[in-house]
Formats: sequence, structure tokens, C-alpha cells
Amino acid sequence: MADEDRDGETSPSHRHLDSSDAVDSISAMPDVILQNILSFLRTIFAFRTSILSKRWRHVWSDTPCLKFDACGEGYLKADSINETLARYKARKMTSFHLCPTNLDNFPYVESWIDFVKSRNVEDLSLDLGSRASAFDYDIPDLFYTNSSVKQLFLTLTFMTKMIQCSSVSWTSLKKLFLRRCNISDESMATILSGCPILESLTLRSCCRLKVLDLSSKSLLRLTRLEIVSVLGPVHIVAPHIHFLDLTFPPILPSRLVDVSSLTEARLNLGFYSHNAYEKLKNVEKLTFGENFLKILAIAKLRRVPLPMFKFESLTFETMISHYVMIGIVNLLQNTTQLKKLIVHIKDGCIKVEGIPLHLQDGGIIPDSIIEVHLRVHGFESNISWKSEARVFKNIFRKNVKSKHMASFMEFVLKSTKTLGKMVVRFGGYFEESGFEELLEMVPMLSQDNDNVSIVLSSTTKSDQKV
Repeated sequence: MADEDRDGETSPSHRHLDSSDAVDSISAMPDVILQNILSFLRTIFAFRTSILSKRWRHVWSDTPCLKFDACGEGYLKADSINETLARYKARKMTSFHLCPTNLDNFPYVESWIDFVKSRNVEDLSLDLGSRASAFDYDIPDLFYTNSSVKQLFLTLTFMTKMIQCSSVSWTSLKKLFLRRCNISDESMATILSGCPILESLTLRSCCRLKVLDLSSKSLLRLTRLEIVSVLGPVHIVAPHIHFLDLTFPPILPSRLVDVSSLTEARLNLGFYSHNAYEKLKNVEKLTFGENFLKILAIAKLRRVPLPMFKFESLTFETMISHYVMIGIVNLLQNTTQLKKLIVHIKDGCIKVEGIPLHLQDGGIIPDSIIEVHLRVHGFESNISWKSEARVFKNIFRKNVKSKHMASFMEFVLKSTKTLGKMVVRFGGYFEESGFEELLEMVPMLSQDNDNVSIVLSSTTKSDQKV
């Protein structure tokens, strides 16, 4: 037999590796490959490989990435981090993530920041607020000067003072992510003045910022802006931005002052967005959340005219409802170049980092609030509006049927003349039987729309082209 030698024993070339052989085969890999593997682990686990054998004793110490975070074994102690850094040998560090899990660790943070600066870290992530929310920590001055860092992720607490020095110098920084930071307008101006090649700015749940001014010619490379905010900013001046992602609480005033270079946007704003849609006339690719669609419905019912848009691609991320339908149709009727429409039917809530937001923090505007708003301003929601939209009154996630989705799709097709493709994603709304029912209904919708390709998908079914 091919697998046996003349004595009937298995040939070594065909013998299965036992566990020790497997370990040896891994150990035989070059250091650079082993270090790349270890870089995906939390450093506490990578450090423990040093006890495997003499071969492994120092492999971890040249790993380009260090990650100190909670790992299910209680709090990380400063002594453990100090010992690890003392044995670390790599002269160049690609990334460093630190999340102090004990207030006793904070006196050492400055020395740890100084250490990673000495290793020319490129990707720096400091979470100084997630597990110490009541601790008013002052960031050391040396943090604000760094010539090597290219990506910076910083999480603080609302109590923390963001800037304690007069200048910032992050000369290599391209991507900046600030979370739960207390930032005044002056602090933000100081930060931006020290980032001459910044390309992307993300602000998540930051407070105190009232005006975000990105108009400086020194920020011409900054083309991407993302904001998920609880307490600001209110006015956004960003003439060089190409991509904009905004989620604001419905009750928070906001204003797009200048976004004249914008080509792609994702917006979920509220009542007081000060006609933000007027700034979107030249945007080619746009995603609207449920709240902004409801604001467009209010504009329709209050007889506020919309400009003519040039969108070629639109995405709606929303639950289907009476007011959402009014907003969608109002938008489509004022869009003259639309080629592709994606509708993602979602839960009736907005989530940030997996947590649903309440209305005051950025959650969905209830229909009852819209009706009160209209009555206060002397308008009624049922006046001068098509009866088809009323089919969607009192629709919510649990009672959505295939017939509602078919009516929705028919309504959309009637509202646009240039559409070439419509994609509808249902998430987990339908059981398999409901999805199959909808597939049978769609061909009838396509009879008068031969030029439109319709694609349906759900979490339980792959895309179905009809």
C-alpha cells in the first residue's frame, strides 16, 4: 500500500503530526510571522508565550503592536504593564492601545505615553474614560507633541479638560477620532492647527463644541467628517469636506453653513436642522436616516418647497411609516437624476455602539411628536396628502406584512422616473414565507417599470433579483 513501507508500518512522510510536532512546526516559523500572529492578541496573552520554550522566550518582545485592555481576569495592574514595557525590545511600534482599568494606574499614564513616543508609534489608542468615568484626568503636555502618530483614537470623560497646553503638534496625523471629549471651540481650533495633513475627523458624543470651523486652507486634506453628537456642534463650516456623516438629537439645533465640496453624505438630523437639505443640491450619493425623512415630511405638510437635487444614488435607512413615506416621496419628486435607490428597512431606533438612543440623545422622532409639531404651527397631517400614504399609519415592526412592503415599493416606483435599480433590504422583518410572498408580488409591480431592476434581500435570504 502507498501509505505503508515494506514492514507494514506507516511511512514517515504520511504520518500524522502529533501535538508536539505541531508545536515544533509553529516554532519553526520566522520571528516576523510569529510576531504578526501575536499582534492580534492582547499583550498579556502574547507575553505568556515566553514560558513555552527557550525559542519563544523573546519572540513577543519584538511584536509591533501592544494592547493593554481588560481581558476577563480582573483589572490590569500598573506593575504588570511596567514589567512588560521594560522587556519590550522593538525599536519601532506600529500600534499601541491602552485602557487603564484601575484608577491606581493613572499616575503611570504619562510615562507610558512617553514610552510609546520613543518607539515612534503610528497608531495610538487611549481609552481614559470607559472604566473610570468619574475620574477628572488631566492629559499631560507631552501627549500633544508627537511627530510619528498617524492615527489617534482618544476616549475621555465629559469631566476631563481636553486641552491644557497652548499648542498641538501632530505633524503626521491623518486620522483623528475623539470620543466623549470636552472640547471648546478654542480647543478644537488648537487641535486642528497642529494637524497639517489631517484627512479624517470623527467626533462621537463630544460636548461644549458650538462651531466646528474647518475652512482654513491648512485643512485642504481634511475631506472626511463624521459626527455622532449629544451636545454639539451646532454650526458646521466645512467647505473642503467630501464625505459627511451626521447623527444629531432631534431636539438639537444644527446648521450646515458651508459644505460646498460635499459629494457623499449620511444624515440623520432633527427638527431644527435649519434647512440642511438646501446644502445638499450637488451631492451625488446620499443616505438618509428616519428622522431626516420625517423632517422632509414636515416640510411637505408645511408647504415648504425643496430645491431640485442631483442625487444619482440614494439610501434610506428607516422603518416604514406614514411620515417616512411622505418624506421619501417629497424627496424623490425633487430628484431629477436618480439612478439607484437602496432602502434598508431597519428597527425603529438609532443605536450608537450597539446602544439604543433615547429621543433627547438622538433617538427616533415618534409620529405623535410630529403631529403635535404640525398642530402647533397650524397644519394637519392628513390635509392635502395622497391617501396611499395613509395605508402606512400605525405600522410598526411587529405588524409589517408583505402587502405593506409591496405597497411601499409601488409607491416609490410611481414617484421617480429615472430610476434604474432599486434594492430593498429587510433585515429580520420577514419569516421565509413572508419573503416568498413578496417575491411573488414584485413582478406585478415591474409591469409598468420595465427599465427598473428590483433586488430584494433579507437576513435569511441571499439577494433575489426580480
